Amino acid sequence: MADAAPDVAAPLFAQLAADPLAVHLGIALEQVRPGYARAAMTVGPELLNAVGTAHGGATMALLDVVHAAVSNSHGTVAVAQDVHTEFLEPGRSGDRLVAEGVEVHRSSRTAVYRIEARAQDGRLVATALARVFRTDRPWPATEESA
Repeated sequence: MADAAPDVAAPLFAQLAADPLAVHLGIALEQVRPGYARAAMTVGPELLNAVGTAHGGATMALLDVVHAAVSNSHGTVAVAQDVHTEFLEPGRSGDRLVAEGVEVHRSSRTAVYRIEARAQDGRLVATALARVFRTDRPWPATEESA
């Protein structure tokens, strides 16, 4: 994307990437720019459910990390209101799942995002439509740079 917006400030990216649950699950935030975010995780044995496929909670956590990053990518705190998730194909052991989120609509008080998680072979594993309430409160890391 040649006309893509620049990535968010390093302190904001660092705060978003340090999400304790994401770190625990092996989710790596790869890119955040205004209105866009991408993260990935590899489905290891610790992320499998009882039938041997990626646990829905782990897949949803990947989508949620991207939701948090994309919705906070404008440098002000956004609070999740709703995330509707559709699980379409199971993630398999060893899959590298990559989730990307894009801003669909943003007003002064709410915003809506579409997030998709795909396996390395292109399978669409899950999709989500998510909504946030936007505050005027800047992220702590962005206050000094504003």
